[in-house]
Amino acid sequence: MDLTPFAYIIASLIAISYLYVKWAQSYWRRKHIQHLEPAFLYGNVKRLLKREISLGNQFQDIYNEVKSRGWQFSGYYFLTAPSLIVVDLELIKRVMQTDFVHFMNHGFFVNEEADPLSGHLFRLEDDKWRNVRVKLTPAFTSGKLKMMFSTMTACTEGLAGLLKENERLNGVVDIKDVLSRFTTDVIGSVGFGIDCNSINDPDCDFIVYGRKVFDSHAIGRRIRQTVAVLLPMSLLKAINFKLTDASVEAFFLNVVRNTMRYREDNNINRRDFMQLMLQLKNRGTIGEDDKVLEGKDENRDGSWLTENQIAAQCFVFFFAGFETSATTMTFALYELAVNQDIQEKLRREITEVLGRHGHQITYEAIMEMTYLDKIVHETLRKHPPIADIPRICTKDYHIPGTNAVIKKGTRVDIPVQGIHRDPDYYPDPEKFDPERFSDENKSKRHQYAFLPFGEGPRVCIGIKRMK
Repeated sequence: MDLTPFAYIIASLIAISYLYVKWAQSYWRRKHIQHLEPAFLYGNVKRLLKREISLGNQFQDIYNEVKSRGWQFSGYYFLTAPSLIVVDLELIKRVMQTDFVHFMNHGFFVNEEADPLSGHLFRLEDDKWRNVRVKLTPAFTSGKLKMMFSTMTACTEGLAGLLKENERLNGVVDIKDVLSRFTTDVIGSVGFGIDCNSINDPDCDFIVYGRKVFDSHAIGRRIRQTVAVLLPMSLLKAINFKLTDASVEAFFLNVVRNTMRYREDNNINRRDFMQLMLQLKNRGTIGEDDKVLEGKDENRDGSWLTENQIAAQCFVFFFAGFETSATTMTFALYELAVNQDIQEKLRREITEVLGRHGHQITYEAIMEMTYLDKIVHETLRKHPPIADIPRICTKDYHIPGTNAVIKKGTRVDIPVQGIHRDPDYYPDPEKFDPERFSDENKSKRHQYAFLPFGEGPRVCIGIKRMK
């Protein structure tokens, strides 16, 4: 058998692939924009792709390299895909707020028809995002959150009981697991009106499917995420691509639909997130609002939110809180364990405040715990739940004071972890120091030096939970 033609084909494919990679990784040079030189194929994320460091540390390394050169921004490559990383805080403010119209979207996969749970606030784009944001914002006022507080505190009884039982048995606690279960109970109760009881049943459905959402070792999930990143959105929609695991989708859709129908059939009202979603579905208003929220209704059935749209928002309510809340609490407890002086100061504050409130955990008592607030902020500074905030340029943007133009469709990265661990903003950044967030110290820093929940119009809608 003559292998010569086959060898020519293979050689040609290799040559074409090589030339394509070299051409793709010359994008920033062709645009005459300053950039970091990429490694062949890997781009500037070789250590991340070889699983030597985390995503946050990779972006922190890129941030440090760009800033060490005195640049406000720099091009870099994720494999062969060109992206722009911004390190100057004033330019970051422009991207996230001042010139938001140029950078409105995150650029994540969304296909509401084929993958209904992808149609949530974090992934929606343009007018669809704005429309849903307007409708949901009243659900996150301090008054609405205060309304749900008693539901949240009821879950602490199970947590306290579990910790006491662990102490009695062996004194060893897998605190991340315990807090994940506690968080699940809180979200299940406040979000869905369901008693998950995951504190006592670590294999309950919400825990099982929550882990599926975040299981970074699941081959299927990794393949879907890779495909969603590499293929253009138009092609993904053409092939009806689904990012959400089928079993996860079925579980959450069924939970939301069954809960809504049960409440409507039995005229049940409850102080929780699901009740607010039902108000939007049936009335177009939340709480005391007497008029329909402003915004064009794009739903053909005339309702403000369809069942699938509600399910998508409940889904993001769950997964945005499940992992980030448990992880942040875990890091906070770790820092308190290794900083005994801070722990003791917090204990004194809690004892004093609760003493003024009949030794009851109330909304008002929590609001008085100012040192606790500093500890939470410092935890989010040192261990941000999101290491990087991506944006997509939606229309060509000329960077002020330069000749550089960011073309439509270009990804722009805000390196949160790099900023949070920059000694120019936080001296001795590896030290855990809650006093960084005293009123005096906060007033000395740039507003955009602290971005655990983003900033500008797309700031996390639940940010009031931090107030």
